[in-house]
Order: sequence, then C-alpha cells, then structure tokens
Amino acid sequence: QVPLVESGGGLVQPGGSLRLSCRAPRAIFSTFITYTMGWYRQAPGKQRELVATITNRGSANYADSVKGRFAISRDNSRKTIWLQMNSLKPEDTAIYYCNADQSGSISWGQGTQVTVSS
Repeated sequence: QVPLVESGGGLVQPGGSLRLSCRAPRAIFSTFITYTMGWYRQAPGKQRELVATITNRGSANYADSVKGRFAISRDNSRKTIWLQMNSLKPEDTAIYYCNADQSGSISWGQGTQVTVSS
C-alpha cells in the first residue's frame, strides 16, 4: 500500500467549482505510473461510490452523475492526480477519497470533505 494525501475540499455554493488533489509522496515513480488512480465519495448514510478513475495511460471513466461536470487528470512526474469539479450540486456533498490500485493492491487516502450549500 502507498500513503495518499488529499487536499482541496471545502464549502462551495451550488454551481461553484472545486479542485481536489491527491499526492503519493512516498510512491516510487516507476510504480506510480502503473497505478490506476481514482476518486470515490461517501455521503452520510450512503455507501462509498465511484466518482472517476484514470488508468496509467490516462484513460478516464466517470460515474453517470458527474459526467460533463467533473474531470480527472494525473501528472505522473508529480505523482499527483486531480479532480476538477464544476457545476457542483448539493447532492455532490460527501467525503471524497483518493484511491490507488496497483494490480489489486488498494490504497486509500484519509478523505477530504466537500460541502455544496448556499
């Protein structure tokens, strides 16, 4: 497993934007580039759900609920991924978790709170 450090959460009004980041400072570059990275979220009283993933080759996959509003990206040289979230809705409120998948070996970050409210 690899330690993951998230940042960028906060309180935003509906329609606003936030950018989350996730770093893997202790990962070795030659292994980080093999990871599929992702963002998941968990709202109060609900199960954790997939938001977006990005493969080592940069192929992205999104949950239907965020398509067209969120964008996942990565910079392997910085061992970092981002989640750009636009047109935020109250139902996007959740704790957002970064995830690293190295051939079935899964790591999770500590989570960052995103609250969308007026």
